[in-house]
Amino acid sequence: MRFSKMFIPTLREAPADAEAISHILMLRAGYVRQLAAGLYIFLPLGWRVLNKIDAILKEEMESIGAQEISMPILHPAEIWQQTGRWDMIGGEMFRLKDRTDRDFCLGMTHEEIMTWLASREIRSYRDLPQVWYQIQTKLRDEARPKSGILRTREFIMKDSYSFDADDAGLDKNYELHAEAYHRIFSRCGLRFMQVESDPGMMGGGYSHEFMAPSPAGEDEIALCDHCGYSANVELALSTPLASETPDWPCEEVHTPDKRTVKEVSNFMKLQPSNFLKSILVISEQGPVLALVRGDQELHEKKLAKVIGSHRPAQKIEVKEILGVEAGFIGPVGREIRMIADHSLKQGAFVSGANKQHYHIKGIRAEKDFTAEWHDIHIAKAGDLCSSCSTPLRVERVIEIGNIFKLGTKYSSALKAVFLDENGQEKPIIMGSYGIGPARIAAAAIEQNFDKDGIIWPKSIAPFDVELIPLNMNDPKTVETAEALYRELRLEKIDVLMDDREERAGVKFKDADLIGIPTQIVLGEKTLKEGLVEIKDRKTKEMVKVKVEEVIAHLKATP
Repeated sequence: MRFSKMFIPTLREAPADAEAISHILMLRAGYVRQLAAGLYIFLPLGWRVLNKIDAILKEEMESIGAQEISMPILHPAEIWQQTGRWDMIGGEMFRLKDRTDRDFCLGMTHEEIMTWLASREIRSYRDLPQVWYQIQTKLRDEARPKSGILRTREFIMKDSYSFDADDAGLDKNYELHAEAYHRIFSRCGLRFMQVESDPGMMGGGYSHEFMAPSPAGEDEIALCDHCGYSANVELALSTPLASETPDWPCEEVHTPDKRTVKEVSNFMKLQPSNFLKSILVISEQGPVLALVRGDQELHEKKLAKVIGSHRPAQKIEVKEILGVEAGFIGPVGREIRMIADHSLKQGAFVSGANKQHYHIKGIRAEKDFTAEWHDIHIAKAGDLCSSCSTPLRVERVIEIGNIFKLGTKYSSALKAVFLDENGQEKPIIMGSYGIGPARIAAAAIEQNFDKDGIIWPKSIAPFDVELIPLNMNDPKTVETAEALYRELRLEKIDVLMDDREERAGVKFKDADLIGIPTQIVLGEKTLKEGLVEIKDRKTKEMVKVKVEEVIAHLKATP
């Protein structure tokens, strides 16, 4: 491909509203343009990158027996209503009506549609297992699209679905996908990790996420460098460091207008870890008091696993139910369901006294209050690993893939059943496995860039080589460049030739910004010696190679 014929609108300055490195560089290097919030046009360079990623996805999916199909983006509402997700999913689902007033949605995921197909085509255990996959546009009405192509309203997903007769089959397909994902992300040049995760709206009982470390990530994972434990902080188990608590007698302390842990700890000259926080929530079964240590935060999803769906109580509800304003509530003397974090089992603490402007100092679990004990705090850096007691570290990451054991959640709802060897009707057991190609591209940039621009991993770069003849007015330079260009193409080496009549500085700046892994520079001085310069974009190392040995050198370079 010739630079002069290709649409590569590079920018010298970063757009004011771009923050993530991948967003800035994809705009500056002419890979994408923004149409509206969360909607991006992939320009020729950007689309070539996605096609390279898709080719890797297809190879690895087909290596585990997955078969590619294509599903509609427009879905009839009744299929989603059968699984209950039509009502469960909120404003992030795009809903519309057709001209006959029939409800439809734009697919944000395809569990329902894949299961609908399976319910009509799979009849017997002899039809199983099946693994189907697609690379398809999805739509989600993100409330706050940001970070360029990392959080958008329209995106492309590779999603595959496994259909099995039993749990052993699901386990096998789950493991095959996990192994394939490791190969995919390694081939794409990413640093990544597989971590335990919360299935969320997908349902099912078991899931993992694949995370690429990056400051631009919106997720956090807790990691143990000693035993290898890793999990999304939404799920991570940890043991907070023990707080030092004196053997206080139980006594009331006047704390005028001091409500928050910060206010009361400063007033009493104590550490936040000496406090017990009481948070009133309203569950479907009634009010519940959640108790966590003062230096910890309540994990809503962990609590939901214990008490089901719930919401925070409003200030007026706190007063009506507990008889005192928020900020002064505590567990002592309460006849209400209480869920307490394990970190409160040992030691003496300060809590609200259930009396306006007072707190109680020296309360102890089991002596002054009883509760159900669960891990309901958010794991944070410095907490101890629940497996080996080594301090955890927390790292920001980009989610690039996920795998779920769905079980029979969707097959039961949509009556996707089969007859087993004994002629008994059973629901198909399913798994779901997703990857975001655009997120792979963005993560690759977040992990591979310098002050000059992108440094693409070779496997997903838009071109393998950029040919840079510095003087297009010099006949020798042009002749050699054209000959090399033809030879590279004949050898199936993907090449972009910068044939523009631009200054050398402009060509070098654009080449570094675009980030093609290898640059071949043709200058008049070196050509007189029968040489060209080959530059590695990542290491910046430059070697001089004879013109006739360029192809051999490229093939010998990993």
